[in-house]
Amino acid sequence: MAAAGQVRVVRAEDVAHMGITEVLRHMPRVFRAYRTLVAALHRDRPSLAILIDFPDVNFRLAKHCKRLGIPVLWFVSPQLWAWKRRRLRWVRSRVSKMLVIFPFEEPFYRARGVDAEFVGHPLAALPLPTTSREAYAADNNLDPAAEWIALLPGSRQKEVESNLPSLLEGVGNLDVRQHHEYLLPVASTLSQSWMSAYIARWVRSNERRLRRIPVIRLVPDARPALHHARAAIVASGTATVQALTIGNPFVVVYRVSPLTFALAKRLIRYPAEISTRLGDPSQLVDADGNLPIAMVNLIAGRRIVPELINDRFNPAELAVALRPLLADTPARAQIIVDLAATRARLLPAPTANPIQRVCDVVEALLNPTQSGKGQTPGRSV
Repeated sequence: MAAAGQVRVVRAEDVAHMGITEVLRHMPRVFRAYRTLVAALHRDRPSLAILIDFPDVNFRLAKHCKRLGIPVLWFVSPQLWAWKRRRLRWVRSRVSKMLVIFPFEEPFYRARGVDAEFVGHPLAALPLPTTSREAYAADNNLDPAAEWIALLPGSRQKEVESNLPSLLEGVGNLDVRQHHEYLLPVASTLSQSWMSAYIARWVRSNERRLRRIPVIRLVPDARPALHHARAAIVASGTATVQALTIGNPFVVVYRVSPLTFALAKRLIRYPAEISTRLGDPSQLVDADGNLPIAMVNLIAGRRIVPELINDRFNPAELAVALRPLLADTPARAQIIVDLAATRARLLPAPTANPIQRVCDVVEALLNPTQSGKGQTPGRSV
């Protein structure tokens, strides 16, 4: 979008926060950004609004768009199938077209009167990295003889601070006889200098307490790290879908505040489009009675990768979950097969191009009588 001439009024990464208490702490900044966006809508009057994910802001922007007569295309659905289903009435009244990236979302919306289309997940359309292991090692100062494990603790500082200490302590409990290097891709929303300083502080604070300090290598991109790693530990979110599309075994982890976790357990209810595929809930819950939350498991319709959430996310249980994925075990082989089958569900057809389909729908909405005839589309925001 930026390459096509988009002017960024507000940076989404500056106002993106996950969790109830987490959002409340940053509400003043989020509200200022929202008012700036509303003012831009009234000032520029675009021909089409393309809203992507980010429901707490975008639902309100869609309301202003409707008042201004601006059609709304929503790409990447809010997870109304999990909670806040009452917002469906807003979708029906404010959204012209909903383009979804998970296969169960289209029937969910269509059954509730929303014009929705499953276009596929953009990550599933990307080819696997082609850089050789030797070249990747040389480019990133890695030992090609070591066993590599990828660590993806999150894309925001608060997530890293919450998740990374348990990740590092957990991998420190692995077999000391094996030479491991831990690849930590630095998300574009984070500073490499901040990440380096944070890890250095953690090492200084724990080097006397722990029997083993893991060797951490910061790398620039998650996809090749996941591709070349033997296994990975991935914070719940979009990164789990990224790991799914690469296909190497991984463990899903996440931690939020106790209040956020308690409220989520009470509020999240999966619709028939998901719950019927999940089968008997009693066979799916973890030791604490939690249903799966990782998107990879919801797409598969069963637990195909381990999930360690909140209290279950601790160094001891993390090491137990990771060990079978490092050896040539039946568990590792089964996860690889399951990930490949689940990845195939992320595209409506093997050769589908999700982003191209979004572009086609945009042009159809901008020029309903000229779509597909080479006409120049109108303005969008």
